[in-house]
Amino acid sequence: MIVGTAGHIDHGKTTLVKALTGVDTDRLPEEKKRGISIELGYAFLDLPGADPAKAEAAASIGFIDVPGHERLVHTMLAGATGIDHALLLVAADDGVMPQTREHLAVLSLLGLREGAVVVTKADRVDAARLAAVQAEAAALVQGSSLAGAPVLTVSAHTGAGLAELRERLWTAARSHAGRDARGDGAFRLAIDRAFTLGGVGTVVTGTVHAGRVEIGDELVRVPGGQRVRVRSLHAQNRVVEQAETGQRCAIGLVGLAKDEIARGQWLVAPAAMLSTDRLDASLTLWHDEAKPLRSGTPVHVHIGAIDMPGTVAILDGHEEGDRLMPGASARVQLVLRSPVGAWHGDRVVLRDASASRTLAGGMVLDPHAPVRYRRTPQRLAELSALALPTLPERVAALVDVAPHGVDLARLAAAQGQSLASLLSGLDEAVTLRTPDGWALGAVQTALAGEALLAALARFHAGHPEELGPDAARLRRLALPRLPEPLFRALLARLQTDARLHVRGAFVHLPEHGIKLSATEERLAQKVSPGLAAAGFEGAWVRDLARDTQESEPLMRVTLARLAQRGELMQVVKDLYYPPATMARLCSIAREVAHAHDGEVTAARFRDATSLGRKRAIQILEYLDRIGLLRRIGDVHRLRADSQLFRDGAASPRPEDTTTITPAAAS
Repeated sequence: MIVGTAGHIDHGKTTLVKALTGVDTDRLPEEKKRGISIELGYAFLDLPGADPAKAEAAASIGFIDVPGHERLVHTMLAGATGIDHALLLVAADDGVMPQTREHLAVLSLLGLREGAVVVTKADRVDAARLAAVQAEAAALVQGSSLAGAPVLTVSAHTGAGLAELRERLWTAARSHAGRDARGDGAFRLAIDRAFTLGGVGTVVTGTVHAGRVEIGDELVRVPGGQRVRVRSLHAQNRVVEQAETGQRCAIGLVGLAKDEIARGQWLVAPAAMLSTDRLDASLTLWHDEAKPLRSGTPVHVHIGAIDMPGTVAILDGHEEGDRLMPGASARVQLVLRSPVGAWHGDRVVLRDASASRTLAGGMVLDPHAPVRYRRTPQRLAELSALALPTLPERVAALVDVAPHGVDLARLAAAQGQSLASLLSGLDEAVTLRTPDGWALGAVQTALAGEALLAALARFHAGHPEELGPDAARLRRLALPRLPEPLFRALLARLQTDARLHVRGAFVHLPEHGIKLSATEERLAQKVSPGLAAAGFEGAWVRDLARDTQESEPLMRVTLARLAQRGELMQVVKDLYYPPATMARLCSIAREVAHAHDGEVTAARFRDATSLGRKRAIQILEYLDRIGLLRRIGDVHRLRADSQLFRDGAASPRPEDTTTITPAAAS
């Protein structure tokens, strides 16, 4: 458990931590000279019965001592976002002061509900004054998240009240152990300090917000994306093999220099790697604010251990318009100056543009906030789904309301979870799922299927002479906003259910087909050997006409009709390939892609097929058009979801793979 002290400057925070733990958290020379805390300080208190020799990191309490000066509230926030239990200090001789109120606002807006109010310096005042300050402190926390918290009195000088406070903290720590719902998530640590240690190298410290980490694990710095390896671990001031949620942790790193690290960055498991400069959150304006919060207001956004300038936009419609009234809550979008690490459930606090007072606080709903259509009913329904309390509920509700499906891998990262953890929470309401992690709800699957079949029927009515559109064209006609992996999965399902047929790259309804004339059937038989013998070079209309001694115009029309039936592939004008040859070319393209991280270049494909560069480029461009590859710059990337010319999926019929046979349209 992590305990954080809060309160006005010189109200005894550092002194109390030292009295409880024996550790002076003021470590900087300037702090010693001025007698005030400037940076975050850390100390640890062993629970009774814990055996330090066994390195029981879970058997100790970590303390974060924060500065109390008004100009250092940003530093206080860097420590406060990681605490589990708050101690709000009020000096008996001063009473409640301005930073007492602001620190209470910070704790409340961070959602902290566990803690106590500690009246310090009890030995400096008489009983009447002490009772008055106790009453004032108890009244102060009413209406905050710490309402009803016990009010204790202590004196670090005489030791009065320290035993009772220690016992309360030990009890809280025991009840807190193992309760954190984020423990099974992907590892995330908010960095608040970095230094170099002789014999170890770069060391970062912070509070573990979620998950577990072990020596040897690979982590990622966010923002930045640089991968590092864990060399050593200290948790709760002990050498350990593993650290977990709710602990203060120091990590020795391999692969990162101290100068590359700044407070506010994160170390995360690769599964949770993301950064964002735009996030949607639920937000509550502090009830003591004098004015409403309006859209467009510049603010300081505190999340994790970082302070980032940004602006706020109110998403929910209210009678008051684009403004949030004191004490009210709403969904908002925060637009940040630079990318930060942020995940669903993280607490966020806003301070005004001059960083002079705390305004509002809340919780991140979606770090992948959209730039456009951010206030539509559809988007607000998605945010309502993301506000549900448990991960399975959020996933199921989001899939249920998303008209174009959900990228589950992207959602898992935003939730701070692995994809496997997220998939385990999906129920039968998800009726369409792809191997690479897309999901579409039951209602949406049915509607998309009907839209696709209706588009096919319209195409057949307008182009009766054609077998059907290729799959890429059909997607543009029927479901242009449906992600391609889901479209391909839907196509495969409809094909399995015999509601449509796929021949080569072409799609058609079962009842639709193209009939050949007797002359075209005769020509189809004559050109079959020439097409097969042409190999990877393909066959030209003029060459087939010459070899069969047929009219070139008639040959051109016949081959075009065969291509419309899906029995030939026209790569460029007048150049044709039979399905069996194209299937082998697709297989080679896949092999090249798998050997080169999914990329196919013209040179590599040329070498693999022994073709000339021009023909290799023509074939690759054809594979782009039919959806096997995607052109990105000078390379073609394999579409991982494409089933074209794979056995049993979107491939030609067996009788079409060796010879062209005239057949009645089906």
